[in-house]
Amino acid sequence: MSGAGKKAETGSSGVLGWISSACRFAADRNDFRRNVLVNLGLFAAGVWVARNLSDFDLMSPQPVT
Repeated sequence: MSGAGKKAETGSSGVLGWISSACRFAADRNDFRRNVLVNLGLFAAGVWVARNLSDFDLMSPQPVT
């Protein structure tokens, strides 16, 4: 019953709570599997950004409209 009251009080800090739990998840030095998951996720995000940003050729001539 007291959990419902706590949930209503912390409704506005949902995003803040999610960010803090994600930081705790990433900063736990004792869990090897978590560190592997976090590193693979960051690597995949970096590869995705590099592949998508490399499609832009800023020196190419622009189409005339």
